Amino acid sequence: MLEFLTTINWAAVGQIILIDILLGGDNAVVIALACRNLPAHQRKKGILWGTLGAIVLRVALIAFAVTMLKIPYLKVVGGVLLLWIGVKLLGGEEDTGHNVGGADTLWAAVKTIIIADFVMSLDNVIAIAGAAQNTPGHHQMGYVIFGLLVSIPLIVWGSTLVLKLIDRFPLVVTAGAALLGWIAGGMIVTDVAWTEHFGAASTTLKITAEVIGAIFVAGLGTLLARRAASRSAANQSGE
Repeated sequence: MLEFLTTINWAAVGQIILIDILLGGDNAVVIALACRNLPAHQRKKGILWGTLGAIVLRVALIAFAVTMLKIPYLKVVGGVLLLWIGVKLLGGEEDTGHNVGGADTLWAAVKTIIIADFVMSLDNVIAIAGAAQNTPGHHQMGYVIFGLLVSIPLIVWGSTLVLKLIDRFPLVVTAGAALLGWIAGGMIVTDVAWTEHFGAASTTLKITAEVIGAIFVAGLGTLLARRAASRSAANQSGE
């Protein structure tokens, strides 16, 4: 450990932190969306545990990233799962008027964060691993972990900022969910199975798929949210 600290390649660490900041924007959004309905005293816990889970998962994925991305249909499945998460986050669940147990609510938020981060990290971890390739082989994972740990407070701050924006501007929820749909659309058309059958997706096709994904999540999620609000209003008026 002492040898690692005294021979740190700060350029590599800086690259890893910068990559994680740039790629952590979507993580901050999904963390904020998943925690927005938690009680105020649990929001910080949800953000912290969700961020820690995302970081640990990303470190674990790095060792298998290249191999995993070569598995046909993996990104298709991941993209569909991300579409579902986006719709669920935006559509919400019917408000029954009862208080849900804090622990259950917190766990549900953390679980959503980790699942979404797993899907979104398939591409991201390759960039982080690439930044560590210029360091000694026996220290590469150490650089990755060190860089990600340094980035934790940045992701937490970003999630807190998005939550504040959500409280003031509800439209941010729709924009965040649409972002997940955008990412999902791009994942689906860059899957190995797609490229084997149809060739590499052109920039136009990729952007089109991303736009369709964003519109799908925003449209369906908004529809479900309105239906849930109508049912809630009807239930309250009937009481």
